[in-house]
Parts: sequence; structure tokens; C-alpha cells
Amino acid sequence: MPGHSSFPSVLFICTGNICRSPTAHALLVHKARAAGLQLAVDSAAISDEERGNPFDRRAAAELRRRGVPAHDHCARQVRGEDFARFDWIVGMTQAHCAALRRQAPAGARAQIALMLDFAPGHAGEDVPDPWYGSTQDFIHAFDLIDRGVDGLLARIRTCE
Repeated sequence: MPGHSSFPSVLFICTGNICRSPTAHALLVHKARAAGLQLAVDSAAISDEERGNPFDRRAAAELRRRGVPAHDHCARQVRGEDFARFDWIVGMTQAHCAALRRQAPAGARAQIALMLDFAPGHAGEDVPDPWYGSTQDFIHAFDLIDRGVDGLLARIRTCE
């Protein structure tokens, strides 16, 4: 169970938990395995509108195109206990982070962070929602998430 182990835990958050946050989840798992690191990783949504749905087919296609395995995924909403279970809760936008800060119970141990604060040259920026866009929008979002995941992984390694 994430957060109840001796290795770091990360929860990624986006609006519906079908595009950006599960992409970040899959990327971090893939890169951590390649680096020989053990992490507990999950993803969730601010909204409950997509609850129970799988990966968006376009997000899953971009993962496959880049050789990153997509895990079985069932969208869920962030829960109060997540703030105790995870070391890091990483939002894709500033609005997600603000919502997380409002939801966080008093004394929550999770550090809430913005995804692109881990990506050099992109601090303070949001990962745009590709859902309403084209394939190019999914590629762009993936590229930004990839940079953020690399920076987060580097941060985790320095904290070990």
C-alpha cells in the first residue's frame, strides 16, 4: 500500500484521472524501474466525473508510441486518507494544487507540489489538459509530464 512502506510514495492528480495523472503514474513507474528504484505510485482526480473510467485512448496511445507500458487503470477521486498515505501529491495545475490544499486534513504529511515545478525552466506552469485537443496536444502534455517526472525522480533520489 502506498505510503506504508520504506520507499517513497507519489500520488499524481489531474481533473478526471484519465489523461495527465495516469500518464505521469505510468512514466514514473517505468523510469523508476529502469533506474532500479522502488516507489509506490498512484493517480487520482480532483473531480469525480470520470470515476471508474480507463485511460483516455489517446493518452494510452502516446504511452505505447513511446514504449511506456500503460497499467490497468480505473479513474478515482482523491480521498482524505491519500494525504496520510503519500509522501508527495503532485498536481498538474495550480488550480489542482489549490484544491488539494483546501482538501488536506490538518496535519497531513503529504507534500503538495506542482508537476512542472520539478521541470527546469517550467516552474509555476501548468500541464495543459489535452482532452479537448488534438494528438499534438497529447504529445505536448506528455513532453511536459516527462520533464516533470525526470525532475521529481531526481528530487526523490536526492532525498533517499
